[in-house]
Order: sequence, then C-alpha cells, then structure tokens
Amino acid sequence: MAYRPSPSAADASLLPLSRPQLAEARRVRAVELFEEGGSNAEIARAVGVCVESVRRWRGAWEEGGASALRRRAATGRPPKLDDAQVETVRAAPERGAQAHGFEADLWTLERVGAVVERVTGVVLSRASVWRLLTGRLGWSLQRPERRAVERDESEIARWIAHEWPRIKKGP
Repeated sequence: MAYRPSPSAADASLLPLSRPQLAEARRVRAVELFEEGGSNAEIARAVGVCVESVRRWRGAWEEGGASALRRRAATGRPPKLDDAQVETVRAAPERGAQAHGFEADLWTLERVGAVVERVTGVVLSRASVWRLLTGRLGWSLQRPERRAVERDESEIARWIAHEWPRIKKGP
C-alpha cells in the first residue's frame, strides 16, 4: 500500500509547504524507502534527518503501517483565522504596505496585525501574527538592506575608478 500525504499537504501544491507539511513529506519518502528495503542510515541521508528519527519512524511504520506516520490534527485551541481568512490575509500584503495607507513600503508585525484586523475583523497579538506569517503562510523574516538615501552609485563608481588607485599608489 503506497502512502499518500494527507489532503491538506496535497492541496498545498501551489503554495510553499509549511513545516508540518515538509515533515510529513519526509516521512512519506521514508515510507517509500522502507518498502524498497533501504537501511536506516541510507534513508536518514536521503531525507535529511538523523538515524534515530528514521529508527522511530520505522518502528511506528512496522506497528501501525503508513498511517502511523501521518500528520495528526493539531490539539488545543483552534486558530482564530479560518482558511478563507488566511487566504484573504495572504493577498493583502502582496499589494504593498503603502497600498494599505502606510508611509513606507515596509512590513512590520504591527502593520500586518493592523491589516489582518482591517481585512478580517480579528485582532491578533504580535506572537500570533508571527505564527500566522511563518507557520500558516510560510513566509520568513526579510530585513531591508541598509543604505543611505543620499547614496550616489555613479559617484561611488567614479571614486573607485579614479580616486582609489591614486590613493592606493601613493604620491
């Protein structure tokens, strides 16, 4: 019996995989390699995990089959945003921060939280905004490059071409 990813992992083919989906994809590949008779060390190298993880997965697979390695539903409090709201939030930042009335086109957790509240009516803490961005949307932290506004690339190139060789050689 071939192992298939859970529907939530399969439906995400157009979107970047979240960490839980990536982990499940590793286990899916490991099951395929178990069925081919691969050793724990070979499988660990192939899927990029330690041998101990493969040993645990093999034990679970031998006892409960491929379904024992499926992702389990999250326990605890349900998320404040449903999937439709998350997709609405996903589309909003793509228009840029200035399109949402912010002065600079730079996203911060506070700004994303304000847009989430405006678009969905749900108030999220900074920590929840971070989990939404990194967990459910699969985004990562990107820091803007620090450069002076007055920076003149042509003047820098001229200085490197003419002044630097003169200074380097000496009088």
